[in-house]
Amino acid sequence: MLTQTELLTKKGDYIQQMFGSIARVYDLLNTILSFNFDKKWRKFAVKVSNVAPDAHVLDVCTGTGDLAIAYSKVLNQDGKVIGSDFCHEMVRIADHKLRKRKLSDRIQVIEADTLRLPFHDNYFQISAVAFGIRNVSDLKSGITEMMRITAPGGRVVILEFSQPTSPLFNTIYYTYFKRILPFIGRLISRSRYNAYSYLPTSVLNFPDRYGLQTQMEACGLEDVKIYSRTLGIVTIHVGQKPCK
Repeated sequence: MLTQTELLTKKGDYIQQMFGSIARVYDLLNTILSFNFDKKWRKFAVKVSNVAPDAHVLDVCTGTGDLAIAYSKVLNQDGKVIGSDFCHEMVRIADHKLRKRKLSDRIQVIEADTLRLPFHDNYFQISAVAFGIRNVSDLKSGITEMMRITAPGGRVVILEFSQPTSPLFNTIYYTYFKRILPFIGRLISRSRYNAYSYLPTSVLNFPDRYGLQTQMEACGLEDVKIYSRTLGIVTIHVGQKPCK
């Protein structure tokens, strides 16, 4: 069994094993543990992306494809969404979900590493990620790769957990996040990798909203905007790739 120390190294094999172990209950736990707010967060991320109806969109670390699905809802027949993930079990479940919902003609899912995306430069108008960039072994390289495949003038969108903005809410939130959430996660997922103990630890070790903004700017993104939601427990960052 992998330890928390091993998981926090974010070595690819470890992260794949951990997410593979919870893939079958991933959607259920997202709904339960976020009190169903996760759908609203993704919808808002799509909204602030300012995506054109005919855009090409890449959702990296797609998991079971929920952000890709959210983007597909605002695109027309000329638009295109691809979801990529390096966890085979997640891609398999995403593919099944799309076929079941009759969305396979609108969304394609592939198995690919965010650090080595199999796409030409400047292909997508939007590259996005929801709750996944935190698990990439090299944050700067992950953002740079998302930027590479984004066209000049296009946007890189990151939806990620962050630390609450309300001091009064902090105690309640961190009690839930560090104690109750891991307990429920272990109970339902029965994961032997302690995936839901890794979650709060990885969030607390991740740059805060301003630190992530700085990282995105250091990678070359411009006009990086920050949108905090639900008392700051999640934040959406939207940066633009320079036109020249």
